[in-house]
Amino acid sequence: MATLDDITRAVPVAARSGVSDKEASDKAAGNQKAADRAAAARAALLTAPILPTLLRLALPTVTVLVAQTAVNIAEAYYVGFLGTDALAGVALVFPVFMLMTMMSNGGLGSGVASSVARAVGAGRHEDANALLFHAIVLALVVGALFTLAAVFAGPLLYRALGGQGGALDAALRYSNYLFAGSIAVWVVNLQQAALRGAGNVKVPALVTLVGAIVMIPLSPLLIFGFGPMPRLGIAGAGVAFGLYYCGAMLFLLRYMASGRAGLMLRPVTLRYALFADILKVGLPTSLNALLTNLTVILVTGTVGLFGTTALAGYGCASRLDYIMIPLLFGVGTATLTMVGVNIGAGQGARARKIGWVSGLVGLCLTGSIGLFVAIFPTLWLYLFSHDADVVADGVRYLRIVAPAYSALGFGFVVAFASQGTGRALLPLVASSARIVIAAGGGWIAVSYFGGGMHALAAMVAASLIAYAALCTIIMLSDSVWKTEGGKK
Repeated sequence: MATLDDITRAVPVAARSGVSDKEASDKAAGNQKAADRAAAARAALLTAPILPTLLRLALPTVTVLVAQTAVNIAEAYYVGFLGTDALAGVALVFPVFMLMTMMSNGGLGSGVASSVARAVGAGRHEDANALLFHAIVLALVVGALFTLAAVFAGPLLYRALGGQGGALDAALRYSNYLFAGSIAVWVVNLQQAALRGAGNVKVPALVTLVGAIVMIPLSPLLIFGFGPMPRLGIAGAGVAFGLYYCGAMLFLLRYMASGRAGLMLRPVTLRYALFADILKVGLPTSLNALLTNLTVILVTGTVGLFGTTALAGYGCASRLDYIMIPLLFGVGTATLTMVGVNIGAGQGARARKIGWVSGLVGLCLTGSIGLFVAIFPTLWLYLFSHDADVVADGVRYLRIVAPAYSALGFGFVVAFASQGTGRALLPLVASSARIVIAAGGGWIAVSYFGGGMHALAAMVAASLIAYAALCTIIMLSDSVWKTEGGKK
């Protein structure tokens, strides 16, 4: 006699679930196409010529992140109409905002991307899928911590950085609204990191590009008001930011759950091993990002000793530092994916070659921009202010620091290559040296030797050169490029 289990097995799955055979067939075909695309992407990462593959992976990310950076520039331009206090307030908050961005994209995000890339390279597809859910859990926890820290520690931090009076009030208004959307930022950035780790750069690029298109008109609308829309002032910039990221989060979660990405998001039992695999790269890299932004924060505090005008000038000039970040991030994430997949597949020599090629690409990219800006600094500074004193301080900074951007480019990309191997300690050492020289040396030069903006900028430039020199050791170290099987 047929048992209930026999009958159940005899009924097609599509019929039991209420789905037609055609719908089930179409879904299966779609899943097979996604799997085929993922397999083709893996094969390209393991065998295709390095430079063309690197550029193909990096170009979409670089293009849209430049568009996103244009949003930041436009926002600073809009805020400039609110006065010097508002501009100085944004300068106080901006390093903290970039800390969150770099930790979610290049910190824990690098941990997620590295784990996914190595799982894909080794053929561990179930682990690659499970990492998506683990990433969301991390995003919820860390995003909430950023919101709470901004609300309760923000006043103390911005005051310590030299904020006072109207500049401090503007910083607090901007910060509270900006960091209210922290959880959405972390969810979006960690899911995008997972996609990039699997070699899917188009969807993260598209999400960021749509954000740029939305933010450019939305931000001034909320800042200045229009018709029934009230004038929110500097708070409007933070509100626009939060609205975009909430929409992007909902889209990405739906997309990842559909399986069209080649990865499948679904609830799974949490596993210590997967968290550990993310965090062994993510924690040192997050600390690396913390040190990088702490360098900027401490240098900002040193500039605060010169007064509000100098703070505004430095804020305008140092925004160029952050234009380098999206450019380098596009190259760096492509490098991490290529290195991670090759390390996972046991191809350590090819992974190392990828690191060298990518580092030189980063050097040439940022070096050419830095040289141009060092020669023509006012082309950049006049985007934000025409105040003679503000511009003069910005020129002093850029004339000295911008030529050293080539060192930043090489070191930044090589650090991502190291993260792709699953080893992130040496980049952390390099960032530690950078903060000691830039922030510590800069503070000593200004506080004890009476140096001005020239002395401070010289220490920042020296820190970038030291950073690149230490990252070169990463490329020369055989132990970094060993695969799990011990091959180099």
